[in-house]
Amino acid sequence: MSLTVVKFGGSLLKSPYRAAWLAALAAWGGPLVLVPGGGLFADGVRNAQNAIGFDDASAHRMALLAMEQFAIALGAHSDAFVLAGSRPEFETALKVGKIPIWLPSQMALADPTLPSTWEMSSDSLAAWLAETCGADRLLLIKSCDLTPPLSARELAEDQIVDPLFPRFAARSRAEVWLAGPASLAGAVETLRNGGMPGANVSLS
Repeated sequence: MSLTVVKFGGSLLKSPYRAAWLAALAAWGGPLVLVPGGGLFADGVRNAQNAIGFDDASAHRMALLAMEQFAIALGAHSDAFVLAGSRPEFETALKVGKIPIWLPSQMALADPTLPSTWEMSSDSLAAWLAETCGADRLLLIKSCDLTPPLSARELAEDQIVDPLFPRFAARSRAEVWLAGPASLAGAVETLRNGGMPGANVSLS
């Protein structure tokens, strides 16, 4: 089964395009796994770390829970979505035509090779999940529009994605795409026809 991992940027939490993107993904149906960003919930972890001074490993665990908070909020949008924390739960959801939204703590904390720092954001986690699940495509939905050509290295340099993303994206061997608000129009038709909205991201 061809699978697409879709990273739903945390900045979309306050975006007027949030509901429209979720509706487009639900209308398409995938198969896809939706990866939530951290958004305001992760900002709360950063603020707490600055105030209290706990270490990055603790902040990493809390940031995973921040992603899960956003996941719960996204799942409330439609009964097309279901929360899922493992590959068997993904498979169960996909078999009944649902779109799993990833709760990352269980899988991410089980891999001791994953960095426990702020450099490992939800973008790199989405790429790691694409590798883990053997996904063919990784779509990053952001709140900004960028002009192609795009490269993972330049996106990291411009802080559009985290510094580790180029490495994890290359390891995933998935096609990487980035879509902003301008890609929303016609996105459902593009997806249903087997394409990806937005622009392809070079990994070289």
